[in-house]
Order: sequence, then C-alpha cells, then structure tokens
Amino acid sequence: IKLCGMSRMEDIAAVNEIRPEFCGFVIEVLKSRRNVSAVQVERLSAALAPGIVPVGVFVNAEVSLVADLLNRGVIGAAQLHGQEDASYVEAVKEQTGRPVVQAFSIRTQEDVQRAFASPADYILLDQGGGGTGRTFDWSLLERSKAAENKTPFFLAGGLGVDNLEEAIRTTRPFAVDLSSSLETDGRKDAGKIREAVRIVRA
Repeated sequence: IKLCGMSRMEDIAAVNEIRPEFCGFVIEVLKSRRNVSAVQVERLSAALAPGIVPVGVFVNAEVSLVADLLNRGVIGAAQLHGQEDASYVEAVKEQTGRPVVQAFSIRTQEDVQRAFASPADYILLDQGGGGTGRTFDWSLLERSKAAENKTPFFLAGGLGVDNLEEAIRTTRPFAVDLSSSLETDGRKDAGKIREAVRIVRA
C-alpha cells in the first residue's frame, strides 16, 4: 500500500497509525496542491514510523535533486511522473542504488507495452497526470503480453473504497497507490485512510 500526497504532520500521524509500506511526498512540483519543498520533506519523512518507505514523487526534476535526497536517506525511493526517459532512470539508479518507480498514463495497449519496457525497478500505472481521481481501462492489462514480463507495478488512478476490492482482484498489482480518494476538502482524512487500508488488507 502506498499512501501519497502527504504534506502535514497530521498526515504523518495518520500514516504512522496505519503503517502502509510506502508513503509518498510530491516534492518541488509547484503546480500541485500537495507540493512540499525539499526542506519540508526532510521534516516529514523523519517523523515516519520505522519500516515505512518514504517515496519522493518528482516531475522532470534535476537528477541532482533526486539523487541528493535519496543518497541522504531523506527518501527511500524515487517516483518519476514527468517525461523522464530511460537514461534519466538509469542515471538515478547508478548514482544512488535506490529503487526507482516510473509512472505511465495508460490509455492504449501501446502505453502498457511502453510501461513494461521501462528500466525502472517498479512501474506505476495511472489514468492521467496523477491525482485525477479517474481509473483507466484495467482490461488493457489482461490483454497485454507486455504485462507478462512481471515488472512489479503500482496501480493508481481513481482508486477508492468503492472499487479497491475489484481493482485488486482484476489486476493483481504489487501495490495500490491512493491519494485523492483519501481527502476531504483537499486535506487527507484519517478516517478515509483507515477505511481504504482496511479494504486492501482484507
């Protein structure tokens, strides 16, 4: 389970209570309302309970920023949500030795093939640019030969209490990535976090 878009200490308290495997921070993405600075993420990630991996979510950031946060242990993995290419992914991996997650918008069979060809350690399959709250056509995965190469994938996009069970049963992901469905009035809601995680674990 990855809970994403945390930006306040109250969010960290809720995450620590639930103990997901991953906690995501949108770092230096100014257009995102979930954005935190590189300075803020140090404070937030340091407060995470042991065993929860802090994941930095980046959009076309300088490799140096990503590598610095990984090498200093501020984050444990990097998630790339922009137009980063294979050489960018390889550079982060070589400079840090830490896991890289590359996100892909899935609309066609070709998108699935492109995603599973990534050199990243994990891929994340989403409907759009992230945080849209919409799902993609999960049957594209069932029909894809590319998906058989078994790169572990995070399923994202429009996942919430009403469709989590079906999503997991249909796609068998390595992890689910939850963000917008956990919010009330634009803020993370501890009650919604508890309910979503309960469904996944059940």
